[in-house]
Amino acid sequence: MTREEAKKRLEELRELINYHNYRYYVLDDPEIPDAEYDRLMQELLELERQFPDLVTPDSPSQRVGAPPREEFETVPHSVPMLSLDNAFSEEDIREFDERVHRLLGVSGPIEYVAEPKLDGLGVELVYENGVLTVGSTRGDGYVGENVTENLKTIKSIPLRLLTRWLPAPERLEVRGEVIMQKEAFRRLNREREERGEPPFANPRNAAAGSVRQLDPRVTASRPLDMYCYGYGQIIGGPDFKTHWEVLEAFKKWGLKVNPLNELCKGIDQVVDYYRRMTEKREELPYEADGVVVKVNSLEYQARLGMKTRSPRWAIAWKFEAHQEITQVVDIVAQVGRTGTLTPVAILKPVRVGGVVVSRATLHNQDEIDRLDVRIGDWVIVQRAGDVIPEIVSVVKSRRTGKEKPYHLPDRCPVCGAKVVRMPGEVAYRCTNASCPAQLKERILHFASKRAMDIDGLGEKLVDQLVDKGLVKDVADLYFLKKEDLMKLERMGEKSAENLLRAIEESKSRSLDRLLYGLGIRYVGEHMARVLIDHFGSIEALKNASYEDLIQIPEVGPVVAESVVTFFRQPENLKLLEKLKKAGIQLEQKPEERKKSDLLAGKTFVFTGALKSFTRDEAQRIVEELGGRAASSVSRRTDYVVVGENPGSKAERARQLGIPMITEEEFKKMIGMA
Repeated sequence: MTREEAKKRLEELRELINYHNYRYYVLDDPEIPDAEYDRLMQELLELERQFPDLVTPDSPSQRVGAPPREEFETVPHSVPMLSLDNAFSEEDIREFDERVHRLLGVSGPIEYVAEPKLDGLGVELVYENGVLTVGSTRGDGYVGENVTENLKTIKSIPLRLLTRWLPAPERLEVRGEVIMQKEAFRRLNREREERGEPPFANPRNAAAGSVRQLDPRVTASRPLDMYCYGYGQIIGGPDFKTHWEVLEAFKKWGLKVNPLNELCKGIDQVVDYYRRMTEKREELPYEADGVVVKVNSLEYQARLGMKTRSPRWAIAWKFEAHQEITQVVDIVAQVGRTGTLTPVAILKPVRVGGVVVSRATLHNQDEIDRLDVRIGDWVIVQRAGDVIPEIVSVVKSRRTGKEKPYHLPDRCPVCGAKVVRMPGEVAYRCTNASCPAQLKERILHFASKRAMDIDGLGEKLVDQLVDKGLVKDVADLYFLKKEDLMKLERMGEKSAENLLRAIEESKSRSLDRLLYGLGIRYVGEHMARVLIDHFGSIEALKNASYEDLIQIPEVGPVVAESVVTFFRQPENLKLLEKLKKAGIQLEQKPEERKKSDLLAGKTFVFTGALKSFTRDEAQRIVEELGGRAASSVSRRTDYVVVGENPGSKAERARQLGIPMITEEEFKKMIGMA
């Protein structure tokens, strides 16, 4: 790149980064994912490194964030709240370690403190003689916004430091991250939607927007939390030698410190910590986008010093992005097993969270309208764990005017039948109960692992079975013959025999899995178990009235109405008769029935790896013994069973004082040890 080309590109990058800084820091409404911002900043830093004479005083590389909002008073930080350099690979983090060794001129492993990098709003708390006097945002790193009254509403922030175990310094400047935990965020968004208010895009936006309210009463109504991770100045306090000692002192003063922080002896332990945090990422109760690595020795930190916008003694090792930016190539309607039309965005393939994504759900027409997503738009796509990728927002600044709005069709794209929107529902549905698309989805659901688990019955094979008229409902699977299958593409004799064997084996599945496989609306795996445990047979459930169903504690009006409606349909009754004729048992087997009331009234949560059984097996045992297996820890949890490498559920149990037991103790409790 020539000097003139570099100059032009630097101007473009500075304008772009300044714009996105404004969206992120001032409006709390980022338009691009963090990964895209990181790439822009890395490109800027690399070009400025190559052409140092082109560095300007107003470059984003020369400051940390954005100016504070005019509505708030400003607060100068006595020590700048700098941002961190980023590492994106193990190679990057080892280069950081080598650089630290080189600058210090030392050999042997260096101690580091590793901690989850929380995705929230950076703040500073100033305590004078133990009393909270000022609270401010990070702002541009040098000057922040005075949000003292707002921060005082956060219950995890002490208004006065505890001094029982350690005297308070004359002045203590605490740095930390204000966050909103995932469950609290979901609850807040549900409440906002019920009031007709727009939901927040993510927990970080919700936290930032809540702290920077002009009315502290609004902040007080939001479920905020804060973890402390560092300091600016400590005057008249203990003589600390290490960062770890500072964090231990924070705990004694009543400040909240992340219990997942670890002291690592050498970079290999840092790498191991990062890998463990990557595995735990989805279980964490808050959003984390990486791991922060800090040199532990305060003497070493002082010797390493600072660069313009970041310390040399710390680095942020980012997780693989869960959000990315890409373009919508098309939008198509997909027909599900209940006839619902789901709009799906066809994307330019992009790597998100370690997986190449080329499709993302748009949920329904209301969501398309809310996002205002159009064919040709550049969008932010998000993926978390095994969740289907979805579009978070549209980058409207990239629009050219050629983008095309989309509306779901009024005719089914598969069978051509009329599409209607039922009163009170967001869903558009195909009115043809015999629609091939619905049938294919029903068969795939019936054969899925958690239902009848018919190994080898995949999407392409189901397409052929339906298109050739061999299967008109799920019961037809049990009447397939080898010669029928041999006529299908890529179906040899061995493959046909394997499929028929898998279909025959599925007859032994438990009755609750059959009920779940029938695909009754609102009857998931857990509800299927509840209904079968209560009624014991499909026949009894079929004859149950709305009033009978509503008496069951876990069955609500929507589920009860759906079950009654399903068993009123003549085609569904014919299907059950056909399944019975095929040899499927419609009564609960003796061994499936609840073995005892040993765990009656008790709720269990499992965390970590178990040695004796899988998580599903353990949960099923609890339910067979009259107990309840839950997926998250709450005050109603009776026991948390802790396996190897437990996740955040163990920490949550500690916070709530819920009894934690080992796998062996659980086995003794149920008579297996």
